Amino acid sequence: MRRSIEELRTFYGEPTGALARRLLARRLEDAWGEATNSDVLGIGYATPWLDAFVGARRVIAAMPGGQGVEPWPSIGKNRSLLVDDRRLPFAAGSFDRILLIHALEEADDAQGLMNEAVRALSPAGRIILVAAARGGLWARAETTPFGHGRPFTRRQLEKLVRGAGLEPTAWSQTLYVPPWGPLLPLADGFEQVGKRVMPGAAGVILLEATRQAYARIRPGGAVATAPVMTPAMQPQPASRSSRDLPGDDLAGSGERP
Repeated sequence: MRRSIEELRTFYGEPTGALARRLLARRLEDAWGEATNSDVLGIGYATPWLDAFVGARRVIAAMPGGQGVEPWPSIGKNRSLLVDDRRLPFAAGSFDRILLIHALEEADDAQGLMNEAVRALSPAGRIILVAAARGGLWARAETTPFGHGRPFTRRQLEKLVRGAGLEPTAWSQTLYVPPWGPLLPLADGFEQVGKRVMPGAAGVILLEATRQAYARIRPGGAVATAPVMTPAMQPQPASRSSRDLPGDDLAGSGERP
């Protein structure tokens, strides 16, 4: 059963939710910036972050039926709607950017939801999955939305996107600070230290994926396709002509603060 829209709204109005919103917004800004000239879809409960995509042509918030829906934005024409997450009401290839947050953990069929999201993704589009990290403390805190449903490892998210025909291209983590009130003011310090000393303690994983694959030459001349991945999402132009995300080999690169 999904967290209700009232529970989610209440959480993001509290100090712990405000912190989660700020730290996640930092990662999404690294990845997509203002989403200039893009059509953007948020699935789950994405409205705390959608206002940042001020360069987008169109932004839609799709909220699953088991969760409920709230009007969004607070001013202007409503751009939120209630959806069946197994059958999204959008034409194929409608969106350049799709953000799933508070969507996968409590989905009855996570792969089915992923398949529907990919159907709505444009051929050169990019999708970001945000999910509670299985090894983090936030997945164990039932006072937050991340403590309900099924948490994920990065490998599980990679399997999910590949099952829908995409390739992972970038990933990141955040929310290293435990979700305990007295420690929240120390969150920025936890972010700096945690990713170097305790990477498995992150509360949330972000994984970006596209349909794009990149060729590499194997010894002997054989060609294999492999994704370019980096553990830090970097700002990228959002135009249709520039979709690639630069990256280094995972084993040899470090995450940008």
